[in-house]
Amino acid sequence: MHHGHKGKVDKAEHFWPTCRRLLAYLRPWRLGVTVSVLFAIISTVFSIFAPKVLGQATTLIYQGVIKGYAQIKAGKQLTELPVDFAGVFKIGLWVIALYLISSVFSFGQQIIMTRISQQVVYHLRADFKEKMRHVPVAYYDTHSKGDLMSRMVNDMDNISGTLQQTLIQLITSAITLVGTLAIMLTISWKLTLVALLTVPFSLLITATIAPRAQKLFGRQQEQLGKINGQVEEIYAGVGIVRVFNQEANEEAAFADHNDAYFDASWKAEFLSIMIFPLMNFVKNVGYLLIAVFGVIDVIGGAISLGNVQAFLQYSNQFSQPLTQLANMSSTIQQTIASAERIFAVLDAGDMDENLHPAPEIATSAKLVFRDVSFSYTDASLIEDFSLEVPKGEMVAIVGPTGAGKTTIINLLERFYDVASGQIYLDGKETRAMSREDLRSHIAMVLQDTWLFTGTIFENIKYGRESASDEEVYQAARLARADGFIRQLPDGYQTVLNEEASNISQGQRQLLTIARAFLADPEILILDEATSSVDTRTESLIQRAMADLQQERTSFVIAHRLSTIQDADKIIVINHGHIVESGNHRSLLAKNGFYADLYHSQFLGQKI
Repeated sequence: MHHGHKGKVDKAEHFWPTCRRLLAYLRPWRLGVTVSVLFAIISTVFSIFAPKVLGQATTLIYQGVIKGYAQIKAGKQLTELPVDFAGVFKIGLWVIALYLISSVFSFGQQIIMTRISQQVVYHLRADFKEKMRHVPVAYYDTHSKGDLMSRMVNDMDNISGTLQQTLIQLITSAITLVGTLAIMLTISWKLTLVALLTVPFSLLITATIAPRAQKLFGRQQEQLGKINGQVEEIYAGVGIVRVFNQEANEEAAFADHNDAYFDASWKAEFLSIMIFPLMNFVKNVGYLLIAVFGVIDVIGGAISLGNVQAFLQYSNQFSQPLTQLANMSSTIQQTIASAERIFAVLDAGDMDENLHPAPEIATSAKLVFRDVSFSYTDASLIEDFSLEVPKGEMVAIVGPTGAGKTTIINLLERFYDVASGQIYLDGKETRAMSREDLRSHIAMVLQDTWLFTGTIFENIKYGRESASDEEVYQAARLARADGFIRQLPDGYQTVLNEEASNISQGQRQLLTIARAFLADPEILILDEATSSVDTRTESLIQRAMADLQQERTSFVIAHRLSTIQDADKIIVINHGHIVESGNHRSLLAKNGFYADLYHSQFLGQKI
């Protein structure tokens, strides 16, 4: 299982470039982001002024109480203390109004930002999906499906949450920090200095813990990708796992991945959680110091009690954004780790989509392979392969496992491009054609039948989306699939489940043949393995395939040599080279490689 971008997750030097790149996705919604930020600022400013206004009410009550006690001391009889309750009530209404306005703007900001964040992730997902169309097939060979799914789902969710909440919270925290500091200075510079004593400790906690958390969150996402990969593989091959009694081994492998994920997650979350109690401890110490020095100043007449109360609230507001920033730092680090994993996929090399201008050749052959070579990594799979296929001929490709049979088909379809040499279709080099144009001439019926979750009708129509209903039914009749389909309770509207296991293997094969009939290709590629099919269905499949090949140029990857005796040409491949070619009778007469393969199969020996 390959995780080629692990380094990108952990390295801190990618942080700022990734940030800028992620924020660039917000560009189309600049106005919305600006309005959201503006609303957040207004909301924060109103909530900042509320404690100072409320402090005036405390001062009014305190002054009334002191004045009353002074009058009592002077011998005056009082039925109630001379507190200006009308003034207190008016101040209370102002405070309620300030908090109400703050809440309305905060609510508006959240609605706007939620909408924008979902739009951003929608486009990011679309880019990711589009990228998956353009990466070469080799990319899928070297990256596990589970890891790609983890990037597509979990990493996208991380980004969505951060854009929705953390981004604006970052701005409001900064404004709250600056705003409360400014008001604290207007109340008492001495108490502000006392409050600032705790800041270095808060910063030290953040600077020590956050970078470690970032690395662990990156490792957590990587381990999650591995878990997804294994689960996807096991669910896809659950029957094989059971047949070979591999449940215990797979459970042990899953436990190892799970343990690694648990270890990374636990450590990352532990460090993230640890920030809160440490920051709260520092905040409470600061709170205590302000209360002590504030009371001393009130007794000395240097400050009003209401202002001390307001200052205590501000010191709480001042430490709150520091705690939030500390918490957000790990969230942001985790999000950037996720963004890097997504951008690593978006930055992967595309398959070569450029058309290679090449002169056409004069030939009556449908397909020409000329000195074709191809190597995958260091292993050479095909060397100096040459072949001419006349129009309408059936070519069977035979050879031992790993000989290069499938590679020839992959090169013809341009799943991979040749390293050297040329492949011509009707005299035109295939690299001078777009992949879409090239593949419009070809249809495949493979041993591994690929059907998607949907109706039988939809699965057949997948061969040509523009086909009419009658053409779909006709394709099913030609493929000899119409009979079994109509016997199903829902007929053509029968919904195939995820593995299409609600119909038999042979019936699945007949549906893929119907799909190929509907596509009506000039060139047909058949992987004619029917070993897991009952005799009656096998004979249906053989007849359907024979009909499908009529007047079409076809390549048959042969597994059982008894089925390709009527081929116009049989090419025998071993180690990427054509070792023999001819028809069945001439090859048997040569008494060479093909004859050995044929006789060993005929005798029931394993090749």
